Formats: sequence, C-alpha cells, structure tokens
Amino acid sequence: MLALTLAACAEPTADVVAGGPASSTSTTGAPAGSSTTPSNTTTTSSTAPGSGTSLRWRSCGPRVQCSELSVPLVYSSPTGPQIKLALKRRPTASKRRQGSLLVNPGGPGLPGTSLVDQATLAFSDDLLQAFDIVSWDPRGTGKSDAVDCVDDLDPFFGTDPTPDTPAEKQQLIDGAKTFQAGCKAKAGDLLAHVSTQDTVRDMDMVRAALGEDKATYFGFSYGSELGATYATMFPERVRAMVLDGAADPNAGFQADAKSTAMGLDRALSAVLDDCAKHRSCPFYNGGQPQQAFDQLMASLDSKPIPSNPGRPSVGQGVAYYAVLSALYDESYWPLLTAALAAAQRGDGSPMLAMYDDYLQRNRDGTWTNTFEDLIAISCVDDPGPQDLAFPDTFAAELSASAPRFGAFIAYSYTCMGWPAPSAPPLHIDAKGAPAIVVIGTTGDPVTPLEASRSLAEALEKGVLVTVEGTGHTGYMRSSCAMQAADDYLIDLKVPPAGLVCK
Repeated sequence: MLALTLAACAEPTADVVAGGPASSTSTTGAPAGSSTTPSNTTTTSSTAPGSGTSLRWRSCGPRVQCSELSVPLVYSSPTGPQIKLALKRRPTASKRRQGSLLVNPGGPGLPGTSLVDQATLAFSDDLLQAFDIVSWDPRGTGKSDAVDCVDDLDPFFGTDPTPDTPAEKQQLIDGAKTFQAGCKAKAGDLLAHVSTQDTVRDMDMVRAALGEDKATYFGFSYGSELGATYATMFPERVRAMVLDGAADPNAGFQADAKSTAMGLDRALSAVLDDCAKHRSCPFYNGGQPQQAFDQLMASLDSKPIPSNPGRPSVGQGVAYYAVLSALYDESYWPLLTAALAAAQRGDGSPMLAMYDDYLQRNRDGTWTNTFEDLIAISCVDDPGPQDLAFPDTFAAELSASAPRFGAFIAYSYTCMGWPAPSAPPLHIDAKGAPAIVVIGTTGDPVTPLEASRSLAEALEKGVLVTVEGTGHTGYMRSSCAMQAADDYLIDLKVPPAGLVCK
C-alpha cells in the first residue's frame, strides 16, 4: 500500500464507504455453537466450538452491542503478551438469521466498528435481516490497542508536499524522522505487529469466537485487501466474500502509486469538467476551471494564504488534502469548487476546514490517530524503496501520467528507515477458496477499476462486477450491484461473469 490516501494508499489516502478483512456455516439458522439472536439490552455470550474463547456482549447504543477479544501480540508466541481488540455488532432480530457478517470499511487505519454504527446506511435491509453485522477495530486502530505517534499532524501534512528546493526536501525528510521517532517511542512493541497479515489472523480469531465455522465477509477498499489476504491464508474457512472498491494487493508500491495518482487525476478532471459546464459553478472562471486550478495551485506553492494562529498556512499541503477529501463522492464536488473559489479570493478557511475533516482533526483541536495507524500499517506491509533520491526520479515518472497528483504521491519519505521490520511477502491468490465477488467502479478515484479487475483476475475464483459511475466503492451506488452482492452473501448465488451494472 502507498501511504497517501485513507482508502487504498499510505501517505495518506482515506477510505469512505458510499452511503462514505474449520467447515461450513449453516444457511438456515445460527451455526452450531453460536448464540441465538441476542437481545440488545442484556449481556449475552458466544463461544467458539472448541476454542475456549468466549465473547461477552453488552449494550453500547441503540441496537448495538460491544465486546472485547484478547489475541496474541505475536502469533508465533501464542502464550506471550496479549492485546485487546474492540468488537461491535448489530444483531438482527429476524428469524431468518443466518449467522454473522464480518465487515470492514477500509483504511488502513479506520476503526471497523464505525461500519457497524453506520450499518443502516451501508447495507441493504436484506443483509441486515440475514446477518448480525459484526466488526472489530483492527490492531493498532480505534479502541483496540492503537498506534500513537505524535500529538499534532500539521507539521507532517500541512507543509509543502512537492519540494522545489533542497531545503524543502530536507524539511520533509526531517519531518519523517520525527514522525518515526514518535511512533517508536509511543507504540513500542506493537509497531512491528500491525501488518495486514497480523490483522487477518485476528479476523480468524474473531470468526472462531463468534462460533462461525466459516467466515462470511464484506470488505470495502482496503477492506478488500483484508478479505483477499484472509482467503489466501485461510481459504478453507471462507463461506462467502464480497470485496468492493478493491485495490490490487499484488501490485507493489510503485504500481500502486501510479494507479492511485492516475485515478485521482481523472477524478479531479471530472470535477473541473463538470464545473466548466455550469456558469453557476463557483469556480467557473469563464469556462476554464482546469487552467484556473493549475494557476491556483502554483500560486499556493509560491505564496500560501495566511491561516489561523497556530495553524499552517493554506499552501499546497493543505490544498491537496482538501481536494482529496472531495474526490470520494460526487456529492462533495460543490464543496470543493466553493473552497477553490474562496482560495482564489484569498480566503483559505474553507480549504483548511476540508483538510481538517479529511485528517480527522477534532473540534477541540485534538486529532484522531487514524492517519498514524494508516502509516504504521502501510510501512510494515510495504515500505517501498529506501533510497532518499528515489522520490525525485519517481515524481518525474508519475507526473508524466498524472501531472496534478504525481509529485504529491511520489514525495513520501515516511516509510524510509521505518523503525519496525516488514511483514513477509505473500502472493494473493485465494487458492482453494470459493468464489469471491469483486466490485469495481469505472470512475473510482482511489481504487481505479483496473485495480479491482487485477484483483479479480488474481483470485482463483474471482468474479468481477463492474459499476458504471463515479465515486469510491459501488455497492450503495447501484441496485444491480447491491442485488448481486446480497444474492451471493445470503444464498451463495454467484453473479454471472462480466456483469456490468449501470
């Protein structure tokens, strides 16, 4: 993964689910050994057959229950130090309950339990009737034992991300070293054990603790990598799996970076092309918003807009993350064009607000640790080239195919010299697993359709469903895709090969 967008990269890409990782599970009721349909107001328990692990569920919100599960910090030392995973479920009240649907919203770095809270927005009524919706905060994230590195993200994300001078480049390198030192000091032993493979082993512990003989799973964006990795490591324990907005986990750092840069450039061009068609667009600029955008970004590079006391000036660092925040869904396009128009007038406050939302800065000035988690997981999974000269040549290469986002993505030093060993390589193929449905969207800016297609082809029994549209992930954008996913997860009905949904 490339550390850049919280949705499928890693120097931060961010995941948003539109709406925003044994024998077989019974299809006619709760699997043997699982709890019956639970009450939301009482404490219940579920125990995995023969596992000795019990989950005690307690009410923690309307129709939602919480629990914790202890897992080994290091799976090669199962009796050694343990860490805690925070779990949440939305139990179904239907007599047609089939078991548990494990879900993950992506990231890496997002707490999985957030998707349980948003279940009515993220999943169809059919899925909510058929399954308890269950997730966990992956190790290193959320309310599980989490990675923490620094108290203020501004010095690392608000600075110029595309250096033009040796001094600007050194500022990025020094910032990366400071960030790494903070992670090493605060995260301790956990830092070396937050890989996707570690989380997949946790996922199997969750499956067992739920009493499910096989996993039924729905993953979005980076959640697709969790699912594909699970199906590769534990193929015999998969009942059914849908992966939406899928990245290609076999692509490698450089190919992943190029795919992401091109996807973001295409998405931004779509926003500006749409603006050029409407005189009412705040950034219309006489029908030339493409040229106006490039001029604005050049201006912000040379002369950032002064900001609030104690906050970064609105230069390219703030601007790029503000733009990113609007590319996940078409409904955010008006916010972006209005913010660009305000910056053109010398008012950077809308862009700073979008930057804050994307990086998850709280109203009280504190920050969530989502992006720290994202970087820690990504750097352990695939730190990329370690030569400090690499970003210079890579920026030129990426800018040739993605002139707006290429350099922004290329200039990342955060994983160079990362203070934790990398996870062992794993080729994703899911050999021995049943059919896995992969959903890809033609205008996805973060996990382009090409990446989803590559994943489907890499899986032994991958089945691609293509959604024609814009935005990140496709399930909630298309009734056709929703029906295909639901039919497979509930009834194991595999969609036809080559299905295209409008």
